[in-house]
Amino acid sequence: MRLLHTSDWHLGRSFHRVNMLAAQAEFIGHLVTTVRERAVDAVVVSGDVYDRAVPPLAAVELFDDALHRLADLGVPTVMISGNHDSARRLGVGAGLIGRAGVHLRTEPSAAGTPVMLADAHGDVAFYGLPYLEPALVKDEFGVEKAGHEAVLAAAMDRVRADLAPRARGTRSVVLAHAFVTGGEPSDSERDITVGGVAAVPAGVFDGVDYVALGHLHGCQTLTDRVRYSGSPLPYSFSEAGHRKSMWLVDLDADGSVGAERVDCPVPRPLARIRGMLEDLLADPEHARHEESWVEATLTDPVRPADPMARLTERFPHTLSLVFDPDRTEDDPDVSYARRLAGRSDQQIAEDFVAHVRGAGPDAHEQGVLRDAFDAVRADETVREVAR
Repeated sequence: MRLLHTSDWHLGRSFHRVNMLAAQAEFIGHLVTTVRERAVDAVVVSGDVYDRAVPPLAAVELFDDALHRLADLGVPTVMISGNHDSARRLGVGAGLIGRAGVHLRTEPSAAGTPVMLADAHGDVAFYGLPYLEPALVKDEFGVEKAGHEAVLAAAMDRVRADLAPRARGTRSVVLAHAFVTGGEPSDSERDITVGGVAAVPAGVFDGVDYVALGHLHGCQTLTDRVRYSGSPLPYSFSEAGHRKSMWLVDLDADGSVGAERVDCPVPRPLARIRGMLEDLLADPEHARHEESWVEATLTDPVRPADPMARLTERFPHTLSLVFDPDRTEDDPDVSYARRLAGRSDQQIAEDFVAHVRGAGPDAHEQGVLRDAFDAVRADETVREVAR
């Protein structure tokens, strides 16, 4: 069985004020063409279909167009909700849509109920594990302490329990939306840390033939059987080095996996350039970036006059300007933002306690802070979905 694995469409998202809807529509067309020309048997979409719980109308219309085009191909599609999606909204009409061959899996309670497809070699069971917000699903899965590993492990127990009595030779595919250990994040994913832990071990998914992951925006291979497709389009300059693609996966009769990357259309390349303004404007090495979307980091010791206007004369698609003069870390003028770069909310809060009290929080106080951050994040998720 040949699968096309994609995820993280983020329909409705812009890129530094650039509307990406036309590029997203081009990607949908590319996906449909790939399915038709490469003899794909099933499409899997591993979450974050939309960029937010209540997407703009234009994004909903594009999704509706994608559903119709996929259904018209007569090729089954299995799709789960991600942490950016409203599971309840995305799942509206799932029963009816399923009759057209597009199977939406947005309910955690259905984790152990597969979509059954078949090829010449027998059945393939597709299990959709939507994004599992630990605080919201721990009771459903009967886990005492809310955490990503605990709820995913419980969901996978249901998958294995359903798979065990099925006919020998039944192959299995799991769709999941999670941060799995070994994956490389970018700046454009929403933080899903719970209790100070964001990642779960790949071993949670043992016992199935292929795991189609979503959430991280870079295409990645964690094992031969566990892969991220990444987002089809860039959504931050941290993705400048990404090759945007989908996985074309061949699932053989014995469950062995072969995979090939299929490149996605690039609306415009990304470039990150750094240096003093006059050097950036004069350096012939940067000629190749003149038609790229550009993030320019200026290292001048004093902020130059009209830097954006001058940059856009050479790089008309400059979208981001960062001022980061070359200074030592102990320089009093090092920016607050720079000092906080790469630090989690938990670490920043602990530093604040140490600053005002003269000593950092003890283990109990660290736990209180973690619980507070987890409660706020879970509450924000509930309120966003309820909008």
